[in-house]
Amino acid sequence: MGSPNILKVSSLDKGAGFHLPTSQADIVTPDSPAIEVMTDLKQIVAATVGSDVLLSHANHLMISRGVRSLLVTGSKGDVVGLLTATDVLGEKPMQCVQKQGLTHSEITVKDVMTPQNDIEVLTLKQVAQAKVIDIIETLKVHNRNHALVVDADPLTERQMVRGIFSASQIARQLGVATQIHSVAKTFAQIEAVLAS
Repeated sequence: MGSPNILKVSSLDKGAGFHLPTSQADIVTPDSPAIEVMTDLKQIVAATVGSDVLLSHANHLMISRGVRSLLVTGSKGDVVGLLTATDVLGEKPMQCVQKQGLTHSEITVKDVMTPQNDIEVLTLKQVAQAKVIDIIETLKVHNRNHALVVDADPLTERQMVRGIFSASQIARQLGVATQIHSVAKTFAQIEAVLAS
């Protein structure tokens, strides 16, 4: 090993900015590898929320993070559920008010989230072989705006959430300008672009 080179330092320019993480919003085609539209949690920190957090706070968290889903975590950091914008803004809160006698301000994440045992996942192995169109069709068939992707911790073999597919993210990367409010509307917009 040779002697180290001392690097020359200079002053920071006045008005210098700073880089932000690059966007995953590279344009894709239906035949692009599916991995290109997956939010990889090894590259981007997962947006999470506790199950006892008030729903209104979770909604603000989604807005501030610019996401439409949150992983719900337990006290040990394990995934206990999934909360989506549809859960927050759809019928579930009103059902809690009617069935449980809660006021809207009393509703917590656990009242409306999809619990862990009801979450359907894709494996990273499946995704590695899939194309964007395969993910679109899978989400459509299962009437979902989101899908979690799992792999296993190499040391413990514990299942780990590795990534997330979002219909709105896929639409953006396909070049579809959309405001996502329903699964049907999202896929109708995507299909219109694919047909053109």
